[in-house]
Amino acid sequence: MTSSAIYRRIVDNQNTTLLLFDNELRLVYLNPAGEMLFAVSARRAHRILAQELMPGPMGGVAIAAMRNALVSGHPFTEHEFPLLLPGGSAGHTNGRPITVDLTVTPMSDSYTTGLLVELVQVDRHLRIAREENLLAQHQAARAVVRGLAHEIKNPLGGLRGAAQLLERELSDGSLKEYTRIIIGEADRLRNLVNRMLGPNTLPQKTLINIHHVLERVRSVVLADTPSGRVDHAHANPINTALAGLRIIRDYDPSIPDFQADQDQLIQAVLNIVRNAVQAVGDSGDITLRTRVQRQATINQHRYKLAVRIDIVDNGPGVPADMLESIFYPMVTGRPEGTGLGLSIAQSLINQHQGLIECTSRPGQTTFTLLLPLVP
Repeated sequence: MTSSAIYRRIVDNQNTTLLLFDNELRLVYLNPAGEMLFAVSARRAHRILAQELMPGPMGGVAIAAMRNALVSGHPFTEHEFPLLLPGGSAGHTNGRPITVDLTVTPMSDSYTTGLLVELVQVDRHLRIAREENLLAQHQAARAVVRGLAHEIKNPLGGLRGAAQLLERELSDGSLKEYTRIIIGEADRLRNLVNRMLGPNTLPQKTLINIHHVLERVRSVVLADTPSGRVDHAHANPINTALAGLRIIRDYDPSIPDFQADQDQLIQAVLNIVRNAVQAVGDSGDITLRTRVQRQATINQHRYKLAVRIDIVDNGPGVPADMLESIFYPMVTGRPEGTGLGLSIAQSLINQHQGLIECTSRPGQTTFTLLLPLVP
């Protein structure tokens, strides 16, 4: 085997995406890893312009930097650079968003001038780091709440018991009203603390279908809506219209049944969907989407298959300063809210070795539930 064949074989077997452009920024080489990333064969991509491979505003930024590198002859590297790749997907009609470490190296000799571009996709590493941080935050919050609950419930019990004893000694019935208020408020605070602690029972797992869970949630939301809103599910199996509110179902029927506690999953999903209903108000869209995710890393464990549930609404979005803390107990953006729904949902999904994540911008908030599909 010649040296050039050995070098070609080494490059072809790299996990990193490698692209070689000529001085007009037309593609002259794409390795197999690049074919997988761009979802195009090297033969089909040969001689296409860089802007066709990297569309969008950030692609334009990258191409401008590549032209500067051609002129100056200086290499450069950009870490965690967002790119939009050709080929739309659900929710991204103009392309597939990815995050990469981008390295550009000018290459020139007496015959040709070009650029070697190296792309290392870092989305998965960033997501794992974000998951670890989210899980650590949730565990820390739970530890604080458990400590506070212990310190609150003990004096509450004493306060309630003293009020009961006092009530027995009072002969004046009008005065007993005050002791009943003390007992009632003590019970209310105890129930609030119990709700902050979240579920205290282990999942009772049986074989379930995730779409039965989502359909139950949809039915409950329909029942909770004001009278006069009509369910058109029978007329259209995809969309449910509730006056100005639409619930759009985008299900993957290939998702297999798996072991889980159906009631706990219903409660977790219901908490999130109710938040979405409150976000969009009387007019808006909520999408329930299910997909299978392969080779998923959840809570530092790798699973061959996981079910991904996206609950998407087109409301105003979660304020940026709240996005990192919305799974904490008592954190809410609504004056009338308790701030416990998302915390409880996260606890219920954690008990199934899963995780809930949130991304938000005005007009699109997505809560993603990841659950391992373990036989």
